[in-house]
Amino acid sequence: MIALMLCLALLGLCYGASWASPGKVFAVLTGAERSVVISDWRLPRVLAGLVFGAALGVAGALFQNLTRNPMGSPDVIGLDAGAYTGALIAITVLSGTSAQLATGSVLGGLLVAAAIYLLAFERGFSGLRLVVIGIAVNAMVTAINSWIVLRAELEVAIAAVGWSAGSLNGVGWGDLGIPFAIIALLLVLMTTRAHAMHQASLGDAVAATTGVALNRLRLLMVLVGVGCTATVTAVAGPIAFIALAAPQIGRRLAGAAGVPLLPAALTGAVLLQGADLLAQMLLAPVALPVGVVSTAIGGCYLIWLLTKEVRRA
Repeated sequence: MIALMLCLALLGLCYGASWASPGKVFAVLTGAERSVVISDWRLPRVLAGLVFGAALGVAGALFQNLTRNPMGSPDVIGLDAGAYTGALIAITVLSGTSAQLATGSVLGGLLVAAAIYLLAFERGFSGLRLVVIGIAVNAMVTAINSWIVLRAELEVAIAAVGWSAGSLNGVGWGDLGIPFAIIALLLVLMTTRAHAMHQASLGDAVAATTGVALNRLRLLMVLVGVGCTATVTAVAGPIAFIALAAPQIGRRLAGAAGVPLLPAALTGAVLLQGADLLAQMLLAPVALPVGVVSTAIGGCYLIWLLTKEVRRA
């Protein structure tokens, strides 16, 4: 997966309106040559695809471990929609600056996560109940988002709808510094608790006997998952299905019993970067939003996953 990730990154740096040879790319990266197109336009987009894909993969792995359900991902249970609601309020009510988008996305995701968690926590925690309630909350929040867009001024509504597709078009260095720092901090924080997370995936009784504080661990998993999802949403909009597919594909490639974080992160990076390259190539020179491609890929994956679960049942 690392080798594939590096190959896709190189292809992303070479591909564009004008093809750049790998030799020229390496020369620009090492400082031997100067190219604004490669260093200031393509490189931020490639890094955003890799880092944001890894963040979404980890967020999906956290919620699938939390719910013990392959359907338990942020885009399915409504966290993407909640983060989008916060961003919409920042766009339509406030001036829509980067700081307001980031704050609104995080607060929206946290509020939806809190609502889902409290509704699901009835006479003990149930992952299946959390997924079902999350799907219902997702539908309601999506309806609220549609209402906000319909009530907004025309120019604002057009911008909001275009942004809601999820896109890496136009991402520059100025958009990435703070999001990369937040994602790095969240991933390091979760790495320190990865062992406890895998203990919890074996069952509440086993986790409790090994000294895992389940309630604190679950709260941390929710906060890190929401933080990763909302940070990506604030910059690129809600990118669907990466968080759903990456953890399960990574788990199968690793042959793991649970849903490990590292394979999910690497798979998420590969999926998002690959989807972004397809989005640039399909209707070139017009670049599609990456969310359109990831949704199409994720829809096929979801059909396969549901078919497999039905056959198993």
